[in-house]
Amino acid sequence: MTSTDRNALSASLTKLRSFSPARWQRTCALVDYAAAQARMRAVSQAIASDEGRELVWLVEHPPLYTAGTSARPCDLLDADRFPVFTTGRGGQYTYHGPGQRVAYVMLDLRRRGRDVRACITGLEQWIIETLAVFGIEAARREDRVGVWVNRPDKGADREDKIAAIGLRVSRWATRHGIAINLNPDLSHYSGIVPCGIRDHGVTSLHDLGKEVSMEELDAALMETFISIFGPVEVLEDAS
Repeated sequence: MTSTDRNALSASLTKLRSFSPARWQRTCALVDYAAAQARMRAVSQAIASDEGRELVWLVEHPPLYTAGTSARPCDLLDADRFPVFTTGRGGQYTYHGPGQRVAYVMLDLRRRGRDVRACITGLEQWIIETLAVFGIEAARREDRVGVWVNRPDKGADREDKIAAIGLRVSRWATRHGIAINLNPDLSHYSGIVPCGIRDHGVTSLHDLGKEVSMEELDAALMETFISIFGPVEVLEDAS
């Protein structure tokens, strides 16, 4: 990264910081996707109406596919394998399932710079800095969404996706967020073309030899979120 790129990144991230803490909560049990969408919608609408506070919600889902606003029917290769949910986030098809940490971010961009592109950059950087805690060098790519790692063991130009990003913004309130592959069943991705990208694969921390626990990943996520977005108020874990 050049000094110009670093300065641009720093300027984007500076906009996102808030001194008012966002609530932070984990749910321990697998969360039904429809129920998650309902909660996200309610929280983001409350934020937009000045009747609610920001929330970062960490969950896992049972195996399922989601279709973003740009999803193409031809990229759903096995429609009968898992439930398929249509969602209002940007992007194409993606997979959620056990062993994947999903972090839903319901933020108030009126207090964080009113810059959607900066928010997406912040989410990317949040993932990159979290993975760096465990010695994984990951990066964004200008021509495709998500966060990627080089896989020279699979070929000179091979890259695998380790984390996905999808965001919806309404009245400057965000919902949806990020998904990091800790140790999901990677064969479950074979029912879709993930994010419409056919030339690269998917990976996880465990696939890369990092035997990290979900608790360790969550601790790193909190630490790096605070460094980029500002303080949090930790709520009791939900069952």
